[in-house]
Amino acid sequence: MAKERVQRRLAAILAADVVGYSRLMEQDEAGTLAVLKDRRKSVLEPLVAEHQGRIVKVMGDGVLVEFASAVNAVSCAIDLQKGMVAAGNAIPEERQVALRIGINLGDVIVEGDDLYGDGVNLAARLQELAEPGGICVSAKVREEVGRKIDIGFADFGEQQLKNITAPVRVYRLRPPLSSPAVTSQPLPLPDKPSIAVLPFTNMSSDPEQEFFADGISEDLITALSKVPGLFVIARHSTFAYKGKSIDVRQVGRELGVGHVIEGSVRRAAKRVRVTVQLVDAASGAHVWADRFDRELEDIFAVQDEVVGKIVNALSVALPASHLPFKRRAPKIEAYDLFVRGRVLTVQTIEATKLARPLLERAIELDPEFAEAHAWLAMNLTFQWIDGQQIDERERIIAAAQAERAVSLDPSNADGHFALGYAFIYKGNLSAGREQFELALKTNPNHADAWLYLADLEVFDGHPVDAVRAVERAFQLDPFPHPTFYWLMGFALYAARRYEEAVRTLEHESCRGTGSQRIRAAALAQLTRLDEARDVARVFMDAYPNFTVSTWAKTQPFRNPRDLQHFIDGYIKAGFPE
Repeated sequence: MAKERVQRRLAAILAADVVGYSRLMEQDEAGTLAVLKDRRKSVLEPLVAEHQGRIVKVMGDGVLVEFASAVNAVSCAIDLQKGMVAAGNAIPEERQVALRIGINLGDVIVEGDDLYGDGVNLAARLQELAEPGGICVSAKVREEVGRKIDIGFADFGEQQLKNITAPVRVYRLRPPLSSPAVTSQPLPLPDKPSIAVLPFTNMSSDPEQEFFADGISEDLITALSKVPGLFVIARHSTFAYKGKSIDVRQVGRELGVGHVIEGSVRRAAKRVRVTVQLVDAASGAHVWADRFDRELEDIFAVQDEVVGKIVNALSVALPASHLPFKRRAPKIEAYDLFVRGRVLTVQTIEATKLARPLLERAIELDPEFAEAHAWLAMNLTFQWIDGQQIDERERIIAAAQAERAVSLDPSNADGHFALGYAFIYKGNLSAGREQFELALKTNPNHADAWLYLADLEVFDGHPVDAVRAVERAFQLDPFPHPTFYWLMGFALYAARRYEEAVRTLEHESCRGTGSQRIRAAALAQLTRLDEARDVARVFMDAYPNFTVSTWAKTQPFRNPRDLQHFIDGYIKAGFPE
């Protein structure tokens, strides 16, 4: 009997799975299954049909889709991620469904309606590498897509994937900048020398060193931020350019800076090479460039030397001032864990939780590493700010870690910031203000400290100052996190500038966040009661346990009349008392 011939064809395979599926099922099995069913019907199936794909199979929290074109597969993946975000806007962040997506172009084995083979297996492995809400593709997909889609690709290097014999070159998709801060008009330059540090390129053969390269960039931002008279853009905005081929003149226009720093890092064994160049953002001309080949343990001395040379290059424009003092160099093993934890802390809620054990281990390896203590405090503080269940014991841990950081390094702005925030919610506004002032005296470019100073100013009865503080934060971070809009709306409401508060909180990044209760209150104060109650109903669907009295007990307003102003708005909007 003749052997059945195996059918093969070339296909682009998209593999996707749900991030934190087990956690979601444990929290609410019926609700999670209902949401997944709805997302399949309302988001996945229409988009796959639109991009001429075929759903091969759905496996619990995962899905496999076949396309005849890599371009169609990537376009569908981008729209799918956008669609999942839009569909989840009305529910709390901890219950939202996020996907990881991997795409491969390769030979597949066809058996009935099912597909098998390395082409399929590789797509599944790529999906495992993707960040929550992210997309990873193989080199074949990257090559096929080329410039056919307005999308950026970040080279993640060669990866050794499970059950795949040969290393595979992986790329991460980075969508074009779409921040509302980016307009056709360039941002005005500040009235002082200004600079943006772009994320350094990892030139090492090991893609794991991406964290190390990012760490160097972040350390330079922090060190330069402490130089008196220098305006430095925050990490959140400069890292929006990561993996992109851009013109520094464009960066200068979009971020409103006069100079840009670019660089690369190559780490091998116990040696490191750092290449840095300072570029005039108006002309694109190089002001200064240098290369540093050193022992790995000397990387912190290299950073200090780079800062000194940048300051010297800008010395004509900078006021006479001293450089930040030399930092104590931590153990390199602790530093490696620290840079990973720091990167994860400023990503998703899930990533923030994963960062904690890395930072704790860094502290175990080097108990006198001030920045690790500060970022552990920041890690817990950001979870608290994001509305996670941080109990009183963990709040005490956050405050203790922040205190340890500033005792080890009095110039640690992150430690002062975290300690200040802890004091605010203990009701000690004066102590909180003292810590925020120390943070901003040490690092006047600390965007988060300016942002959360607005929180303090509202609680202390100074809403006009709160608005100014958020404006300063926006200037330092032109591509901001949604929290910037939330706190601006909070400050504008406190200042009784209701129309502006509504417009601010209508920003697309605020949809689905707790800030909508403030928008509802502002609408109510404008006597737009039907709109206010509609917004309040959507908010209550997402936060069914919210009551005005419970909220009020947690708010450290100095003057009861300022608290009552918010209570009145919430009650007018129809929130339960």
